[in-house]
Amino acid sequence: MATVPENASHGCPGLESTDAGRASACAGCPNQSICSSGAVGSQEDAAAQLVAERLKEVHTKILVLSGKGGVGKSTFTAMLARTLADKYSEQNFGVLDLDICGPSQPRMLGVQDEQVHQSGSGWSPVYIEDNLSLMSIGFLLSSPDDAIIWRGPKKNGMIRQFLSEVDWGTLDVLLMDTPPGTSDEHLSSVSYLKPTTGKVGAIIVTTPQEVSLLDVRKEISFCKKMKIPILGVVENMAIFECGKCKKSSEIFPAKTGGAKAMCKEMEVEFLGSLPLDPLITQKCDSGSTFAGIKESALVVLSQICEKIESYKNN
Repeated sequence: MATVPENASHGCPGLESTDAGRASACAGCPNQSICSSGAVGSQEDAAAQLVAERLKEVHTKILVLSGKGGVGKSTFTAMLARTLADKYSEQNFGVLDLDICGPSQPRMLGVQDEQVHQSGSGWSPVYIEDNLSLMSIGFLLSSPDDAIIWRGPKKNGMIRQFLSEVDWGTLDVLLMDTPPGTSDEHLSSVSYLKPTTGKVGAIIVTTPQEVSLLDVRKEISFCKKMKIPILGVVENMAIFECGKCKKSSEIFPAKTGGAKAMCKEMEVEFLGSLPLDPLITQKCDSGSTFAGIKESALVVLSQICEKIESYKNN
């Protein structure tokens, strides 16, 4: 079973390519000889089988991606998770915080003081609602201020543990909050997820300005190269409405047409725009529900939930 090698560079052609181990981007990669021979280590095969076995009752896995940091990807993931759990109360949902060096989901979902427990069936995730659970490395730290100073292989090992040892039970959707970019964590996650049963997809988060859209184009290219279906792109922090005068302003001007124009150019679906709302920040800091945020944001979140439900069922 082929998996993308760990520590592959951004230009990695992938094991499925005839250029694997032979492309110019492969020069200097420690996995070059393995890729060129078409062989993979038995340890990785065994790990992939463990992941497939553990996630066989998780119907749909959604990677939440961003090209840059600071675009509100983790905030969006938390909002989407709560909206899904509320909108489809008869279904079960999970959030996996794969941002190893910057785990923020425990605070955003209001469970930063909880601890995970381990049993014979694996790690038990922390429950936010009856139908919404969370796993994050934040639960395993002795202090929230602890820095995680790990090289790629150790981070990849932690991701492998999360995917193969967390006892999610039966989930309709697992949202996976990833770090920014297209690095080791993404390659490792995708390589373990692709052989699993069910569906795998991606939602990409950006802000309107061109400096963010430039990196999102790379994220879209990454998904297409890795054959991960893109459900669409969300434009975050698009408009700010003053709480006093009620005037709207573009904090991040969309000089090139914003995410909507970029989606048309890249042939991916535009899922909608979310406002820059100070109340959302307050909700994230306190870990409370997102009730009371702007109606425009709730409408977009509900539409994205329907998009996920459609993808899951088709």
